[in-house]
Amino acid sequence: MLTNAGRLLTDQRTVFNSRIFCTRWNGLEKGSIFDDALDDKEYEGSLIYLLQSGCEFIRNNSKVRFAKEAQYRVDKPDYAERAVTEAVVNALIHRDYIVLGSEIHIDMYDDRVEIVSPGGMFEGAPVQECDINTIRSVRRNPVIADLFHRMKYMERRGSGLRKIVSETEKLPGYEEYLKPEFFSTPSDFRVILKNVNYIMSGSSTHETTHDTIHDLALTQKQALLLDFCTEARSRDEMQAFVGITNRSHFSKAYLKPLLASGKLKMTIPDKPKSRSQKYITAKEQ
Repeated sequence: MLTNAGRLLTDQRTVFNSRIFCTRWNGLEKGSIFDDALDDKEYEGSLIYLLQSGCEFIRNNSKVRFAKEAQYRVDKPDYAERAVTEAVVNALIHRDYIVLGSEIHIDMYDDRVEIVSPGGMFEGAPVQECDINTIRSVRRNPVIADLFHRMKYMERRGSGLRKIVSETEKLPGYEEYLKPEFFSTPSDFRVILKNVNYIMSGSSTHETTHDTIHDLALTQKQALLLDFCTEARSRDEMQAFVGITNRSHFSKAYLKPLLASGKLKMTIPDKPKSRSQKYITAKEQ
């Protein structure tokens, strides 16, 4: 008898939700798929095909820079290949395949890759509130996990997230702020890999038209965010409003600048990291 796990591994694509949507966006945020996507692919089929195709898409849209030393050359890839594989495997084996009309999304930006799969943490608190070094491994799809282990795509020790971090830390040019991020809600799980070469490639002193347009759009979004926060809003509400999923990018480009300027204030200033923290637009004097 063909099981659900068996159907997910057949080449005939008998599970409609077994698919990955991949997009390479031009810039740091999503836009129109017709105007702002440098590359986009949709893959449907067996889990092995999806794993190979997803990793290949990221590899084809990444770069490997190099630095010359005295007697040798140091390759400097944007992302650690093993970390990418672990992240895609994690999305495939832990996703919720029951959600109709859903799929895994791989979104590549200039500074990062975001891999989002349907279904949050199977048990326990959101992953961002956990220590990944001690987090307990609970499998939503144990048969698929066992098969991937047998094919040597993963370990069965709950070490996938730690491996993503440790492999990224080995990259030349890695710094602490480039540490991968993990974020979950009741409906999805997100892995964010940082491009370790982004700062170097974006540090040119020559301002481009693209930079000018991006800065203008950023200022406009900050203004819209201030209008939105005339009523106290949570960080998640603010991020959803401007369409930013990367918490680090939102903090750097929106939250911290607005707080520093005094245009935005915390509702609980004595406890900046409070779970009940909200933000409200400061009243003009």
